Amino acid sequence: MKEPIKLLIVDDSRLMRRVIAKIFEGEPRIQIVGEASNGKEALEMIPDTNPDVITLDINMPVMDGLTALKHIMIKYPRPVVMLSTLTQEGATVTFDALKYGAVDFIHKPSNHQPSSLEEQCQAILNKINIVSKIHIKDFRYLRTTAKKDKKTGDRENAKVSHICAMGAAEGGYGTLLKIIPRLKPDLSAAILVVLYEASRHVDAFARYLDENSQFRVRRAVDGEAVEGGFCYLVSGKQYVTLHSFYGEYSLAINAAPFTTRRGGINMLMFSLAEIMRERAVGLILSGSGDDGVEGLEEIIRMGGTAIVQEPKTCLYKEAALTAIEKCKPELIISDSKTADELNRRFSV
Repeated sequence: MKEPIKLLIVDDSRLMRRVIAKIFEGEPRIQIVGEASNGKEALEMIPDTNPDVITLDINMPVMDGLTALKHIMIKYPRPVVMLSTLTQEGATVTFDALKYGAVDFIHKPSNHQPSSLEEQCQAILNKINIVSKIHIKDFRYLRTTAKKDKKTGDRENAKVSHICAMGAAEGGYGTLLKIIPRLKPDLSAAILVVLYEASRHVDAFARYLDENSQFRVRRAVDGEAVEGGFCYLVSGKQYVTLHSFYGEYSLAINAAPFTTRRGGINMLMFSLAEIMRERAVGLILSGSGDDGVEGLEEIIRMGGTAIVQEPKTCLYKEAALTAIEKCKPELIISDSKTADELNRRFSV
C-alpha cells in the first residue's frame, strides 16, 4: 500500500482550518501532518513535517500567502495549492500565484451555496490527489522581470517565418506562464494558443501575459493579421483557422458549434498544417481528453514539427500521453524548457 499524501494546511482562520481538515476525515490516502496560521509559521513547520502538498491561503497576518509561496518554492519546493476566497479564474492574484510556482488553485468551500458544498469539498479532495503526482522539479518561483515598457520597437507587420499552435486545457494557465513570458521579443514566429477557459478569463489572462512578457500578447480577433513576434490567445469555446493571401496570414474566429464537445485545437492545427506545411509547429500542453492529437498528426503528415509537453510536468497528463502514443512527436519537453527551445528555433 502506498504511503499517504502528507498535507499541511495554512490558513489564518481556525474555523477554516477545521473545515478543510474535515474534508479529509476518513480518507486514508491523505494524512494531515500540520496546520499553520500564517506563512511564517508554515515555513518553520515544513522541515519537520515534510509535507507532500501544501494548501495556502492568501490573506494572512505576519506573512501573507504569496510571500510564503515565494519562500517555499525557493527553499522547500513542493506542490502548493492556493486555497482562498481570492483565487478565482481570471483574477490577477491567481495568475501571480501560478507565476510564483503554485501548481493550481481552488476557491475555499463556502456554505453560501449549501447545495453544492459537498461538490466543493470533493473538488478539493480531487485536487490534492492530482497535484501530489506532479513532478515538482519543474515548478518553481519564476522571476519574470520583463514588463510591457521594456518591449523594443513596434515591428509593425513583422514577417512570419513559422507559426506555432499550442493547445492547452486543464493546467494550462501555469504551463503557459512558464513559456510565454520567457520568449524573446524579436522572434520571427507567431504563436497561436487555444486555451480551454471561458472567454472572459482568456481576455484577463492575455492582458496578464502581455504585462509580464517582452513577447507581445493579445486576444485573437476575427480577421486580424498574424505577425511575427506576437502571441494570439483564443478560447477553446471558439474555432480559429488560419488563412493566407499573397503571403500574408490572418485569423478567422467563430463560435464552436458544439459547446460541450472539444475540437478547437484540432481545428487550428489542421488549418495550420494546410497553410504552413513544413513551417508549422504544433505543441500539446497539459490537459485531459484528446483534442489536438489528430491535428498534430496532420502537422506531421504535412512535414511540420510536433512537440508534446513531458507528461510528468503536466498537471493533467491525458492529452500529452495520448499525443505521445499516437503521434510519436519529434520532441517531448518539460514546460520549463519549452521557451528556450522555441527561442532557439525561431530566433531571427
